[in-house]
Amino acid sequence: MKKIKISFLIIFLSFGFLSQSYSKPVPKSFADLAEKLMPSVVNISTSTTVITKSNPLPFQFPPGSPFGDMFKEFGDPQERQSSALGSGFIIDEKGIVITNNHVIQDADDIIVRVNGDQEIKAKVLGADPLMDIAVLQLETDEKFIPVAFGDSDKARIGDWVIAIGNPFGLGGTVTAGIISARNRSIGLSRYEDFIQTDASINSGNSGGPLFDMEGNVIGINTAILGRNGSIGIGFSIPSNSAQNVINQLIEFGETKRGWLGVRIQDVTKEIAEVEKLDKPRGALVASVAENSPSEKAGIKAGDIILEFNGERINQMKELPAIVARTEVGKNVTVKIWRNNSEMTKNVILGRLETSEDFKVAEKQKPTEKSNRIDSLKITVRVLTKEDIKNRNLPNQTTGLIVTGIANNSPLKNTTLTINSIILEAQKKKIRTIESLNKIVNQVLESNQKTILLSIYNNQNQKRYIGVKLD
Repeated sequence: MKKIKISFLIIFLSFGFLSQSYSKPVPKSFADLAEKLMPSVVNISTSTTVITKSNPLPFQFPPGSPFGDMFKEFGDPQERQSSALGSGFIIDEKGIVITNNHVIQDADDIIVRVNGDQEIKAKVLGADPLMDIAVLQLETDEKFIPVAFGDSDKARIGDWVIAIGNPFGLGGTVTAGIISARNRSIGLSRYEDFIQTDASINSGNSGGPLFDMEGNVIGINTAILGRNGSIGIGFSIPSNSAQNVINQLIEFGETKRGWLGVRIQDVTKEIAEVEKLDKPRGALVASVAENSPSEKAGIKAGDIILEFNGERINQMKELPAIVARTEVGKNVTVKIWRNNSEMTKNVILGRLETSEDFKVAEKQKPTEKSNRIDSLKITVRVLTKEDIKNRNLPNQTTGLIVTGIANNSPLKNTTLTINSIILEAQKKKIRTIESLNKIVNQVLESNQKTILLSIYNNQNQKRYIGVKLD
């Protein structure tokens, strides 16, 4: 009996030792960690001018009808202000802030609240819709307390994490949970490898940080599952995936992703059997873009890409992310499966953003034709992304390019010339021809009848013009 008791004790102690070796103690409190991190997390509020063109009348008057002039204002474009809330975090003492692109997209003004009450204007250094990341710069000379990125690859399912953000405008909100899953894809953006967490994340948490227990950022909170709020399923962009994009946005103001030039699909069990592949793995090449790096390297439709630049491709969805983070112009080795055997191709990567595939995919909406602003006696067109690139303007620039100036224009003898860009009128950002027309008409109806324009001249120098209108 004594031997049995001793054996039981040994087994119990051994089990206890194994349990302790494979687990970490539950934190007694997150208070010290939260207090340390709170000054580095910010609340973001944006305002955007939205112009609606819908006609509220359920019918149209026939041409020449006397009622047309009477009710014409009901069909005019309506302008309203839209606001949004989000979160972010500071990564540099000079005030560089990381958030989601969807938090600041198309914003006229961005206000960042630091330490709960200090409000500072911010400008966009760069934004990436494909991974939903934006980099802001606080417009101040103050110094801030930054946080550091951690290694998200080391984050394990079951690890404790905390999220700090601005849910429903309630800034400085701390929630805790664990990592529920890794490598999630939910169809939200082109490059997805989300960390799933049950730390409560709600509307307004977007762009905020997900911290590990060392106080390092291992994720950027981006999405939730559940229409009416958190149901314990939130998604964060892993820090290791985000950092490469962030560094490019800071350095170049845009991304420079590798481009292979193939359309791919999953390798199913049936395809693997037909191709005599040991198991379903890799990415099946459905088509190859003309003059792409893949075509030049001899990759063909029907090939199965098994390995890229030394990284094994287990699932099709892994390949785009691996290619995207690889340096443009690099000579990489690609292992493919063709005709029941493995072979190697050497590919010199192109750049995604300059490829024809990308240009077609990102094709802009039709822009407004050159139109006349009658009261100013000028013609203008909407500034495009191509204009921004060609003139090396800040990525978020909006406005109208001047295409013609009449001899009797009140702007004829000013610093405004053809190809100048009208940025603001009466200190309001200009996005469309309708918005400028509306402001000009408001000035004409006022007693002062003086309009203040902010422009870029042909040397991209910002200038202000004050003009009296007749």
